[in-house]
Amino acid sequence: MDIKAELHQKLRTTRALMPAKLEGLSEYDMRRPLVPSGTNLLGLVKHLAGLEYLYLGECFGRVPPEKLAWVEDKTIWEGADMWALPSESSEYLIGLYQRACAFADETIATLELDAPGSVPHWPEDRRATTLGVLLIRMVDETAHHAGHADIVRELIDGTGGSDADMLDEAGWTEYCTKIQQAAETFK
Repeated sequence: MDIKAELHQKLRTTRALMPAKLEGLSEYDMRRPLVPSGTNLLGLVKHLAGLEYLYLGECFGRVPPEKLAWVEDKTIWEGADMWALPSESSEYLIGLYQRACAFADETIATLELDAPGSVPHWPEDRRATTLGVLLIRMVDETAHHAGHADIVRELIDGTGGSDADMLDEAGWTEYCTKIQQAAETFK
């Protein structure tokens, strides 16, 4: 088994979920926070674009072809990568994500899993890393945020994740009723 190819395929598959969660939504719905943390769909895409450029590019000495304003002005440390400014169109941020993924794919294709890298914002004693470690990190980050995207999209219009078609509306109602009844035994 080619571990690098397997990890790369898992990353590509999970990446594809992110823009798909935005399909058919208004600009407002892509941007609005629906949970107390402010998580929103377009912000997740923006965040992941920055991580692709960083972990699978800059950490290996590859300079991304575009600068990210929130990195340059350091507002990333205030959460500016987690939501879209009114001046950042959805087309721009989705395109940014696609460009960042293509850039990261070049790194993955070019380097071996044991290729050395360095994460500048990690503690000095842990900065040194490898492509393998950062590829695992990106698979994890992307899957983690794809799960958030599933929940946020479901809150917007009821469109669930990959198993949403497992049951019809009556089936989901019955299923959720069972879960609620089980929870109520602990009231």
